[in-house]
Amino acid sequence: MIQSIEQKLHAIRQYMQAANLDAFIVPRADEYLGEYVPTHNQRLLWCSEFTGSAGTVIILKDRAAIFTDGRYTIQVKQQVNAECFEFYHLIDTPHMKWLSEQLGTDANVGFDAKVHNLNWYKSSVKTLSEKQINLVAVKQNPVDLSWTDRPQPTQNMGLLLEQKYTGLCSLDKRRKIGAEIAEQGADAAVISALDSIAWLLNIRGKDIHCFCVILGSAVLMKDGSMTFFADPAKIPSGFDAHVGEGVTLAAESEAAAAYQSLGEQGLKILADPETSNAFCQLTAEAAGAVLIPGTDPAAAAKACKNSTELAGMQQAHIRDGASEVRFLAWLENEVAQGNLHDEAFLSDKLSAFRAGNEHFVELSFDTISAAGSNAAMCHYNHMNGTPAQLPIDSIYLVDSGAQYLDGTTDITRTVAVGSASDEHRKMFTLVLKGHIALAQMKFPAGTNGGQLDSLARQFLWQQGYDYDHGTGHGVGCFLNVHEGPQRIAKNSVGVALEPGMVVSNEPGYYKQDEYGIRCENLIYVVDKGEGHDGKTFYQFETLTLVPFDLHLIEQSLLSRDEVNWINDYHAQVKDKISPLLSGTDLTWLEQATQRI
Repeated sequence: MIQSIEQKLHAIRQYMQAANLDAFIVPRADEYLGEYVPTHNQRLLWCSEFTGSAGTVIILKDRAAIFTDGRYTIQVKQQVNAECFEFYHLIDTPHMKWLSEQLGTDANVGFDAKVHNLNWYKSSVKTLSEKQINLVAVKQNPVDLSWTDRPQPTQNMGLLLEQKYTGLCSLDKRRKIGAEIAEQGADAAVISALDSIAWLLNIRGKDIHCFCVILGSAVLMKDGSMTFFADPAKIPSGFDAHVGEGVTLAAESEAAAAYQSLGEQGLKILADPETSNAFCQLTAEAAGAVLIPGTDPAAAAKACKNSTELAGMQQAHIRDGASEVRFLAWLENEVAQGNLHDEAFLSDKLSAFRAGNEHFVELSFDTISAAGSNAAMCHYNHMNGTPAQLPIDSIYLVDSGAQYLDGTTDITRTVAVGSASDEHRKMFTLVLKGHIALAQMKFPAGTNGGQLDSLARQFLWQQGYDYDHGTGHGVGCFLNVHEGPQRIAKNSVGVALEPGMVVSNEPGYYKQDEYGIRCENLIYVVDKGEGHDGKTFYQFETLTLVPFDLHLIEQSLLSRDEVNWINDYHAQVKDKISPLLSGTDLTWLEQATQRI
């Protein structure tokens, strides 16, 4: 039976009444706390119809509110019923502070400890207790109890990834990370991040769309032995030999008892209070474990790609770049003939070009195929409504990528559809200037992404413009296209960029209801040796190999150094991609990479 939003909220409120709850909190996250949520765990979507990647719903007895960030201020009002929900910006109006102001003394706020992290739990207890409001963990999530047509979890078989792609065997990885756990004074670590588990075991899966992981959790001991809690039916034959000694496979239903046992042994457990759910940590602590807060011990090693992984990423980007060039050449020809396709057709066409590539597995995220004013929503998805047709004399933004056995890609190109306006060219060039400034930057060891972010914004800032998203996110190798801990953003502090880290370089500009621009390449950190006074300096090398649209460049706004960068980059693109092209595709590339 299909339930309306009103019926869904009513069902949850019935549970709240029976459990004596005055409010219940529904985050977008599931028990794995990742950015990507499998269909059967999309609780926020189910109760609100909001499809964005960040948000929280709070359900009260007679009201409900949804909190989203700046990326979704337009989208949320298009998708969510304003008669059922109030809308708030989660930065301007923190949801727990807001909630504390809505309820009276001794009110009870329900939450599912499996879908919130420990830091959220502790800060929420503090915020609510100041108003003498109780935070109550529910034994069963009321959304799950109310979701009458909930999809079944996938049963896709996993993949054992060969060492020719990973560069290191699982046993070596686990022993290395285990030694780091011991150095932090812990006996074991909770590994919750799905991509960290996949990296440690050299396995991949298809449990989440575009995110090549197997659902589960793990405990890694200081000696490198590891228990992986997952559905055994998804694990391929040969797993034991593939991972090497010291790995135990157990059902996910056994995880709670295992955390209890760790506590009963009085072990010291390293856990990330940001990326591990509150349930596992509170369960272990209540049983006697000593929690040592820290970061995911596998995250930094996973982020710093080894030489095998970097070589694979480079090859994946050459193949991927050729696909993107074929698409752009086809698109320009279609526009010239007056064939202005819609966003869905364009997205499918680009995907088809990629699908024929060697080692292709799937897309790395849903393609953002945005025509005209839709591109002003930086995380627009044409599948959430009726795909728009390309308007002539406009610009088209396409942000896309793929998962290959040897690497992950993510690229955004903004291209002219017909004749671009002077404003289009000016804003595109300001964005591109910021992209070039970051790509060229040399920086001392110890520099974090927050210290580099303003490089990409400077030319926009000088003229009173900005964009409401980060400049760069980490990227995995045949893993998460949004990988931590590295990132380049205004509020990114503490995590230094290290050799081998891959990040995106994607400044943009978005004019509401009119157009959007983004210039994105993937780049990686390389050691350039010592600077003066014995200091070590790093810089970026570019992985992505696709031309920028020369029709959108206002050359009078560029310095000679920036012109040289564009010409050098386009020469590299032509050199690397040409051997994979022929005929009209090759002719298009030669024109698209001509010197300016």
